Amino acid sequence: MTFDDGPHPVITPWVLNELAKFDARATFFCVGENIKKYPRVFEQIVAAGHAVGNHTYNHLNNWQTNTEAYLENIKSAERIITEQGGRTKLFRPPHGKIKPGAARKLFDNGYRIVMWDVLSGDFDKNITSEKCLFNVCTHSEDGSIVVLHDSEKARSHLEYVLPKSLEFFKTKGYGFDTIT
Repeated sequence: MTFDDGPHPVITPWVLNELAKFDARATFFCVGENIKKYPRVFEQIVAAGHAVGNHTYNHLNNWQTNTEAYLENIKSAERIITEQGGRTKLFRPPHGKIKPGAARKLFDNGYRIVMWDVLSGDFDKNITSEKCLFNVCTHSEDGSIVVLHDSEKARSHLEYVLPKSLEFFKTKGYGFDTIT
C-alpha cells in the first residue's frame, strides 16, 4: 500500500492507526509543503516504521512545468524530508506524469521512480467507495503497488476502502510492506 499527497493532520494519523491494526507497513509519498505544515505527522509516519518518498514540494505536474523548475521543486521537498529526519531516494511523480529528461536526471541522482499497478480511484468523486474497493481487491496480486491518498479529497472513499481492503488481504494471507 502506498499513500500520496500527505501528510494531513487528521487523515494521516487515522491511516497510521488503521495500518497498525493489521501490522501493515506502507510507503507514504509526501508533498514537501505538507511536511512543512505538519512536521509532527511526518515524524509519526517515520516513527511507525513506514517508508517515505518524495512527491515534489508543491504537487507539480511535470507536463505543465519546466523540467529545471520541476527538479528544483523535488530538491526542495528532499531538503524538508531530510530536515525532518526522513531518508529517501524514492520518488513518485504527481499525476503519474514525468518527462523523460526529468526521469533521466532523477535516475542519475540515485532516485528510484515508483509508480503503481493498482489505482484505487479514491480521489475520484465520480465513482463510489464500493468501486474503489473493487478496484483494489480485484486488481491486486502478490507484489502489487496500490495507490491511495491521505488527503481531504480522498477522505470519504479512503475511510471505506482502507479497513476493508486490509481485512480482505489479511484473510487471504497477504502482508504489507514498505518499498525500499
